[in-house]
Amino acid sequence: MGSTSEPTGHHALIFGASGITGWAIVNTILNGYPNSSAFSRVTALTNRPFTQEVAQWPKSDKLNIVSGLDLLKGSQSELAATVKARVAAIDTVSHVYFFAYIMDADPAKEIQINVDLLQRAVSTIDNLSKSLKFVVLPTGTKAYGVHLLRDGFPHASNLPLKESHPRIPEPHASEMFYYNQLDLLKSLSSSQPWTYCDVIPDVIIGFVPHNNIYCLPQALALYLSLYLHINGEGAKVVFPGTMNSWENKTNDSSQDLIAKFAIHASLHPEVSSGQSFNVADNSSPSTWSRKWPIICDYFGLKGVAPTNGSGPDPTGYVSENRKRWLELEKKHGLQPGRVGNERSYGGFPYFIMTMLDFDRQLDLTKMHDAWGKGGKVEEMDTMGAWYAVFDRFRRAKIIP
Repeated sequence: MGSTSEPTGHHALIFGASGITGWAIVNTILNGYPNSSAFSRVTALTNRPFTQEVAQWPKSDKLNIVSGLDLLKGSQSELAATVKARVAAIDTVSHVYFFAYIMDADPAKEIQINVDLLQRAVSTIDNLSKSLKFVVLPTGTKAYGVHLLRDGFPHASNLPLKESHPRIPEPHASEMFYYNQLDLLKSLSSSQPWTYCDVIPDVIIGFVPHNNIYCLPQALALYLSLYLHINGEGAKVVFPGTMNSWENKTNDSSQDLIAKFAIHASLHPEVSSGQSFNVADNSSPSTWSRKWPIICDYFGLKGVAPTNGSGPDPTGYVSENRKRWLELEKKHGLQPGRVGNERSYGGFPYFIMTMLDFDRQLDLTKMHDAWGKGGKVEEMDTMGAWYAVFDRFRRAKIIP
């Protein structure tokens, strides 16, 4: 029997490593999941400048960070030449985690941009590495139509949401870039030795060292830290949503659990090849009425229900009290630049906590069945998921 400490030669390549889930993929592998010898190399690709110190990943000889890589720049051959020149041991890349994404308000442009990103990235690695075994793609519950809101949600009478649900109806299906990306991966892999899967989280609970407008925990961490500073310990904080959203059933998806399952699925193609998996923290859905008091308690505050209207908009509150936030920055030596810039858009927290006011719970049977074959099924509760993320923001000196 061979030693379990021998390296497998697996080389993980993470596109979008500075994003919420891409960051967690790198962090999870470097922290030894599923074991310390599963990967011998980890290459983190980012568009914006990024360092290990900023990222706060564990120091490791396995890690190579390649910043400033624009997947849409130049021809396909020029991109391949750039990747070959900048990624050490590119010919050994075995597992690709594609977590790059570019938003565009125009659905047609968003489809084109994100399909191009995936096509150029995967084709490049496919051509440069004959070791490629697996590609993981994140999609999301938009694939089930949650973005169409209460009146347009097509699966309201077919809950919980299952991977076997049909694609959403037209004209919305043609505006859903996830479908195009999945069809592309199916086509690209059809005659190749590698395969793929996609993971489907709902709201992602995660940390990033950079500002990220899609990071709900960052918005709430700033808001509740400032609320405590202004109102004092034990102050009541009214939930910034409606009574409908206070009680609707959902499943949070922590970045750590998404990362662990994505890695597990990539190492077990016998159960994951060509499959889609809902990925969330717990098979039992939760509600904001359960989560909000727990979240507020981390900051020494008392989270309460909206009785006479919702509480303040979190991002708006921080912007309106910017001078008080700057007091906190100075007092605690916090990182500057989190308030009052183009990456402090407040629409995302409002959308999540107010407009998504209908049940959309996920069925996790398929995920847990796949995890149970060759691994350990893991679950998290609200405290485990949110507090770990708030601790990371605290260690990064983003909140006091």
